[in-house]
Amino acid sequence: MAEHDAIPETALDWHRAGQGAALATVVETWGSAPRPVGSQLAISGAGAMAGSVSGGCVEGAVIAEALEALGDGQPRLLEFGVSDGDAFAVGLACGGRIRVLVEPVGPVGRALPEDLLADLVAARAARRAVACLVDTESWARRLAGPEDPALGQAIGERMRADRSGFEGQVFVGLHNPPLRLVVVGAVHIAQPLVQMARLAGFAPVVIDPRPAFGAAARFPGEVVIDAWPDAALADLGLDARSAVVTLTHDPKLDDPAIMAALDSDVFYLGCLGSSRTHAGRVARLEAAGAAPERIAAIHAPVGLGIGARTPGEIAVAILAEILQRLRRG
Repeated sequence: MAEHDAIPETALDWHRAGQGAALATVVETWGSAPRPVGSQLAISGAGAMAGSVSGGCVEGAVIAEALEALGDGQPRLLEFGVSDGDAFAVGLACGGRIRVLVEPVGPVGRALPEDLLADLVAARAARRAVACLVDTESWARRLAGPEDPALGQAIGERMRADRSGFEGQVFVGLHNPPLRLVVVGAVHIAQPLVQMARLAGFAPVVIDPRPAFGAAARFPGEVVIDAWPDAALADLGLDARSAVVTLTHDPKLDDPAIMAALDSDVFYLGCLGSSRTHAGRVARLEAAGAAPERIAAIHAPVGLGIGARTPGEIAVAILAEILQRLRRG
């Protein structure tokens, strides 16, 4: 997890170090608020901060309220508005409002309990999707996973759409695992693809048992696994926050990876190759026992049909299709 995304983890560390800590969370927005609902800011008792809840226009006020909350142990719901006249100075091009929940960590008053924060941090470390439910009237809190029968359909849909927000008086703060893109085949297209994926918020992983293809000089700073794809995927553990793209054109490498992905909960599986190549692939997968409905979910030829030709253009088409599948289903 990137350091700038480890906001609950930072708050827990500060609290356990005796500095005191509070978590601020964007719970509602209107207009052109610069940070989405669910964005978080951690504040230490010394006034240090990690993360953000705006473009910088309200952080000072939030920190002041957080320090007061650490003193009395009481959470706060804050609302900030920006007039159109001041909007450009703080990045709200059309004005906007945000509502921020500030929760001190600790045993005092209605503070966020340390053990609940620790459970949240553990779930994030284990790549378990979890929702933090906060009743903003009673201040009762609990964590819930996607299979929790008490969540209900609305909250379950929120988890699938990665959309924090209110259900009645309960704020549902989602902590889905980081998005991951697994690229099978350290080919030319993979080079721009992993760079673009990282910029889009994915954690890319490249798998290729051919050392010359996966050389560090070709993928500087990237995670490249020198192993057969089926074994590497088994070790990684595919989940609903993972996308898999196969690029080798070699059935000995692609097919085992595809079978592993078909047996998982990945939200996207795309395979490079022409329609004729994919027809042969489908025949092999059927012969291997893959279910027809699972095979039908494969995106092949991979990528949106934008007429891409160069490796960079094809990478754009692939990433665009992955994001379309993620956000629109």
